[in-house]
Amino acid sequence: MPELPEVETIKRGLSKFIINKKLTRTTILCAKSFVGTPVTGTVKAIRRFGKALIIDLDNGKSLMIHLRMTGQLIYDGKERFAAGHPSDNFIDKLPNRQTRVVLEFDSGSLFFNDQRKFGFIKVIDTNQVEQDAFIKKLAKEPWQMSGDEFYEKLQKHKNSPIKAVLLDQTIICGLGNIYADESLFMSGIHPATKAGSLTKKEATVLLNMADRAMNISIASGGSTMKDYVKADGTKGDYLDKFAQIFNRTGKPCLVCGTTVEKIRVAGRGTHICPNCQRRKDD
Repeated sequence: MPELPEVETIKRGLSKFIINKKLTRTTILCAKSFVGTPVTGTVKAIRRFGKALIIDLDNGKSLMIHLRMTGQLIYDGKERFAAGHPSDNFIDKLPNRQTRVVLEFDSGSLFFNDQRKFGFIKVIDTNQVEQDAFIKKLAKEPWQMSGDEFYEKLQKHKNSPIKAVLLDQTIICGLGNIYADESLFMSGIHPATKAGSLTKKEATVLLNMADRAMNISIASGGSTMKDYVKADGTKGDYLDKFAQIFNRTGKPCLVCGTTVEKIRVAGRGTHICPNCQRRKDD
């Protein structure tokens, strides 16, 4: 699944191709992948709420797009670009058997492909976007929240592992497995630490490190790994250039040289340095 920096990268890239273009026709090839009645109109803006993209039209309607696990957005016009789960679809003739929805513009088409059919496109009244159940439940993103506010949220989930709290989009929005691990390592906090045991200072440092990790990733085009690429089809390089702990199992810690371990916390594979991230009860 793409994390917030990847979706932000897609938003910025997609804007270059479809802003001010007119959506003239929608072809639905999988009913599960499209919610609502197809609309037409000129694209005025592209926004992001958490990991959801919102395409605003000039007629008071918006399209919410969520790629989920294997979604792709492939624009084919004078240029072609691919965003999302990489596959031969990026260069194949489209539509193909994985195409679920086709958005046709006055020049070019945007293909929504989704191998596992978990993603969706949904038509919403623009003035109701922030009231949609999916959007409404999202918490603030790290850069929208104060240290005091984050600390208070932790107290409401004081017995939960801090890793689980970071992954809960209703508590803090945008952090997935990669950036949770990175933020905790940069803060020197063990992922299994109970959220309520963090001091206000520790909570503020963690919030700041989450902000820092994600903004570095956005600047470098997202983490990519094996699954996601930038809006122009090229790969992000966050993991290669900036990741300090994620996906470094068996390698020396970049800070102290201790071997990085992969453990399981909150049901997720979790990368730690056992020296830099000691549990408080160790």
